Amino acid sequence: MKLRESGVFSGNLGELERKTLKRKKVLATLKVLWSVIEDITKEISPEDAANLISEEMKKVMQKDAARTEDVVAYNIIPLDSLSTTNLIVNFPEVRAAISSLQYHRDLPRLPNTISVPDARNSDMLDLLHCVFGFQKDNVSNQREHIVHLLANEQSRLGKLSGSEPKIDEGAVHVVFSKSLDNYIKWCNYLPLRPVWNNIESLTKEKKLLYVCLYYLIWGEAANVRFLPEGLCYIFHHLARELEVIMQKQTAEPAGSCISNDGVSFLDQVIYPLYEIVAAEAGNNDNGRAAHSAWRNYDDFNEFFWSEKCFQLGWPWKLSNPFFSKPNRKEQGLISRNHHYGKTSFVEHRTFLHLYHSFHRLWMFLLLMFQGLTIIAFNNGNFDTNTVLELLSLGPTYIIMEFIESVLDILMMYGAYSTSRGSAITRVIWRFCWFTASSLVICYLYIKALQDGVQSAPFKIYVVVISAYAGFQIIISLLMSVPCCHGFTNACYSWSFVRLAKWMHQEHNYVGRGLHERPLDYMKYVAFWLVIFAAKFSFTYFLQIKPLVKPTRLIISFKGLQYQWHDFVSKNNHNAITILALWAPVATIYLLDIHVFYTIMSAIVGFLLGARDRLGEIRSVEAVHRFFEKFPEVFMDKLHVAVPKRKQLLSSGQQAELNKLDASRFAPFWNEIVKNLREEDYISNTELDLLLMPKNIGGLPIVQWPLFLLASKVFLAKDIAVDCNDPQDELWLRISKDEYMQYAVEECFHSIKYILSSILDKEGHLWVQRIFDGIQESISKNNIQSDIHFSKLPNVIAKLVAVAGILKETESADMKKGAVNAIQDLYEVVHHEVLFVDLSGNIDDWSQINRARAEGRLFNNLKWPNEPGLKDMIKRLHSLLTIKESAANVPKNLEASRRLQFFTNSLFMQMPLARPVSEMLSFSVFTPYYSETVLYSIAELQKKNEDGISTLFYLQKIYPDEWKNFLTRINRDENAADTELFSSANDILELRLWASYRGQTLARTVRGMMYYRKALMLQSYLERMHSEGPRICI
Repeated sequence: MKLRESGVFSGNLGELERKTLKRKKVLATLKVLWSVIEDITKEISPEDAANLISEEMKKVMQKDAARTEDVVAYNIIPLDSLSTTNLIVNFPEVRAAISSLQYHRDLPRLPNTISVPDARNSDMLDLLHCVFGFQKDNVSNQREHIVHLLANEQSRLGKLSGSEPKIDEGAVHVVFSKSLDNYIKWCNYLPLRPVWNNIESLTKEKKLLYVCLYYLIWGEAANVRFLPEGLCYIFHHLARELEVIMQKQTAEPAGSCISNDGVSFLDQVIYPLYEIVAAEAGNNDNGRAAHSAWRNYDDFNEFFWSEKCFQLGWPWKLSNPFFSKPNRKEQGLISRNHHYGKTSFVEHRTFLHLYHSFHRLWMFLLLMFQGLTIIAFNNGNFDTNTVLELLSLGPTYIIMEFIESVLDILMMYGAYSTSRGSAITRVIWRFCWFTASSLVICYLYIKALQDGVQSAPFKIYVVVISAYAGFQIIISLLMSVPCCHGFTNACYSWSFVRLAKWMHQEHNYVGRGLHERPLDYMKYVAFWLVIFAAKFSFTYFLQIKPLVKPTRLIISFKGLQYQWHDFVSKNNHNAITILALWAPVATIYLLDIHVFYTIMSAIVGFLLGARDRLGEIRSVEAVHRFFEKFPEVFMDKLHVAVPKRKQLLSSGQQAELNKLDASRFAPFWNEIVKNLREEDYISNTELDLLLMPKNIGGLPIVQWPLFLLASKVFLAKDIAVDCNDPQDELWLRISKDEYMQYAVEECFHSIKYILSSILDKEGHLWVQRIFDGIQESISKNNIQSDIHFSKLPNVIAKLVAVAGILKETESADMKKGAVNAIQDLYEVVHHEVLFVDLSGNIDDWSQINRARAEGRLFNNLKWPNEPGLKDMIKRLHSLLTIKESAANVPKNLEASRRLQFFTNSLFMQMPLARPVSEMLSFSVFTPYYSETVLYSIAELQKKNEDGISTLFYLQKIYPDEWKNFLTRINRDENAADTELFSSANDILELRLWASYRGQTLARTVRGMMYYRKALMLQSYLERMHSEGPRICI
């Protein structure tokens, strides 16, 4: 039951399904019986019918027959159910969303053949169901889906009021814009005029109609959902058909969806496209076929990125090669000469990718190496000769661009027949351009070397290189810098901009408009500039420059004789020797950029992490040390704004603010701790130590978990007993440990509160006078002389006796024992510990002494039955009895990891928390294919070849968790495994325990359901300060 309430486990689903089916059959039988009785009573007179069936019985049978609608399936909102009661339907946003979808006068009438459930009125989705033949279940699902989207968006805009709330125009527009955003972008890209002339002129009802149509298409698209632009194509044509039908008086089926069996969007629109996708996927030889031999989702989707897609027509032209199925060879492999090939990209497996994919990096590194070498061999002098040699970078660059253009042609092989003409033209243009450019640039540079810097070829070469470099820099800035990138996208309609972008990069549908913010871009550029500065400084001063002199020396050697003289040194200035000298340097030069990147990333990552306080909680000790900060950061980061908290912040009431923060943080912390116990990561003792009090009682201080305060009282007692320093020094020593200070203060206030609550009249007056006297001594700085700290152990012993009795269940003997224990406490306090001046309150003390002499001082004791007071007594008893340190709590590594993860997340940068009602809706999916979710008993007991069962293995791997599990189900630690099989509930708990440790999917599902628990808890906390009676679900 606890598991089912927590949302982790849903109970016996098979039994639940069986009962539901049985109920449906019973209600269906009642409906048939009522129909039969109606037919029989029609054939007889009204008098005989009244005698046969009484009016009361008739009403009962009518009600039972109508309840068949009560079992109509739904997800969250029962839109089609007549008598199902669900509080979410009463939300104003939900009622407004349902109302906005209802039929209106601008829609054509529905044919009489269309039936609508009695639970609701006809709406837009009924019209679309009639026109296009969408499946009934799809219509029901998308109706609920759209209502959720509208209600969620409306809740973020504000609450609605009135008996008939209306959805806000802004909410409809946001849902419309988000839902049809890809369609609008697709139309702008082609370019193509959308189905509407002007989006500003669209009414709220028309926007909702388009939203409904789009989601109905998406809901019935099956695997075609993976072709988002394909869905845009379908939506575009269906919306045009709908516009025509909207002009008619009565709705009629769309021509594209009419089949021999009626109207079916699935059969006529989706199935042809699905069939060809399935044929291609099924013909890939289980992934072993070449990439160029079959079409995948990318190829199908990319087909709809060009106006060529309109060759498919509407309804589909199934004779188009696009719908032709691939042919198989005898061995099952795909023929490469089939119908319609790849769209624009074919994967080729070749080592040339090493250069082709990173050509800009190779060019940059080679050009920098060449330039640094030239500068080094000219001794760092920038004279005319140095400049002339540096201009050799031009031919190097253009030749490498020529190599890249050749590889572009090779890599595109296999997609020429189906690629866009602009893509093919671009590849050929770049090849021709760089071929001609490389010839011209190399010729001009050679002539410049031959004729000198004063020659005409040199001047022409400088002008050409400068113009080309300037053009490249401008284009790079326009396409890379975020602000310029946005400008070029906005000016894409200009011919010059379009031509320049076409020359440098292919204009694809995806990836458009993806660029960083200017500040992020500047940080990224600065990051790499630092890396390059470090790398090239290292290269120049420590790699290239030291080799200049040895290289010149080796070149100058003329008479060297090698064993292979002709190959090594004859007439080549010892080139092979020089190559052997420079090869390691060049290799390190190409690889050390990774070293500099790693070092720089570590430094920057450390600085960013330190700034954002990432990983600040790295151990259980850190959790202890920073715990008092958790409530404040929790309220700042994860909790919605509380009006009372703002008032306390502005007024500077720090104590009340800390108390409020702790009261809000405690439920979240306790829920995490209880989950750790439910999963058997901690024991019952650790649970008690980790739980945090609610902090909503009468104590003026924050009550922290016991694992922070354990043994602190005894440490403070030892300090007080051994210390002979003044009061200020004593308190300073205690306050050095903040949690020791908190433990002392909590004991002081708890004892006063408990004794004041259970004693009345003279007893209550005694408590008041005692604590007033102590506080007066503290204020006068006389605590050392008024209290004998050497007798504190006696006081603690008496308080333990009192608390130990009061935490038990009330009885006559217990009550008598409590009175005796308080009397013993009285004796110790007055005769051994406290020595205060009683003259200030002589009348009160006389009354107290008189009552004690008469034996009635503590007789009127009220037993603490209130849960809050009882918990406080138990907590005081623990504070006064736990002598062992809880520094290692929790001991389990997984429990420690989870607590560290949660507490670390409190210090992360995150947006301000919004109420659950304003959160974006989200879904959680997990892959699942033929996996075991819950172990069966047989699987747990099955032994392998070594005689070890799964259960035995898990028990040995997780011994502490197994012990905690046995404690949780009230079994002895030494109980045999077979004893657990005697109870059905224990068997289920055992299967869950083993599955959560042996099955990844079981843990995943449990983790997914924790989202639900977190939202429920957050809703509860928000409801605590909500002004209205709204119920969070």
